[in-house]
Amino acid sequence: METLSTNKAHGGVQGVYRHASAATGTDMTFSVFAPPHDEGEKLPVVWYLSGLTCTHANVTDKGEYRRACAEHRLIFVAPDTSPRGPGVPDDPDGAYDFGLGAGFYVNATQDPWAANYRMETYVTEELPELIRAEFPADMARQSIMGHSMGGHGALTIGLAYPDRYKAISAFAPIVAPSRVPWGQKALGGYLGPDHGAWRRHDAVALIEDGARVADLLVDQGADDQFLEDQLRPDLLRHACDEAGITLTLNIRPGYDHSYYFISTFMADQLAWHAARLR
Repeated sequence: METLSTNKAHGGVQGVYRHASAATGTDMTFSVFAPPHDEGEKLPVVWYLSGLTCTHANVTDKGEYRRACAEHRLIFVAPDTSPRGPGVPDDPDGAYDFGLGAGFYVNATQDPWAANYRMETYVTEELPELIRAEFPADMARQSIMGHSMGGHGALTIGLAYPDRYKAISAFAPIVAPSRVPWGQKALGGYLGPDHGAWRRHDAVALIEDGARVADLLVDQGADDQFLEDQLRPDLLRHACDEAGITLTLNIRPGYDHSYYFISTFMADQLAWHAARLR
């Protein structure tokens, strides 16, 4: 692991790091905030998965999470959203919603994506082992959150690994990618035309198929420009009601899809995670 930068913040250390990933076959960059702690102490870990076009840097620069993480003594890990580098295929038309910056947290099965786009393995297996080895992380206490495409990732990974993550939340998530244009393009491209393969990467479908957790938290801006066409929180509400999952769905008047929205409610979500990680 190569350290690219470290800065002191709120008594802890905000670092940016790079390593060679076996999962993606590329170098991957990620950020970690480690709050102040005693020597030998192990702290709970919050994973944050970012949205379309983002890298680790968007939430690191704009997310305003460090004060809350220092207060609640949480390690905050922000991976990249896709593999990058020479030879990594991109959307043939250069669109923002597929390819580079749009890995959708799946393991692609279709060429030419399958060789590098293995973000589920990267986020759930490879990077956690690196965090375990290099940081004061208590891997028995993990939670997961994300925004938009990363909200989709947080919900689906959290539902797929319910014994691992003690809390699952999202900002403006794509809750049912099988039913909206962003998800249909991504899942069709990475996984092929078999809609059965899509269901384990669709939060609503996972719940319909029996995935269960105690509760979920979602914050959604009422003025989000993608609300009706791409995000569809109503579908998640219905699925949770049918399954008996407690969903706290906060519709935030006046807020859009941006980090102005995310940073406003970041501390609230982290407090919710902290209560479940104690």
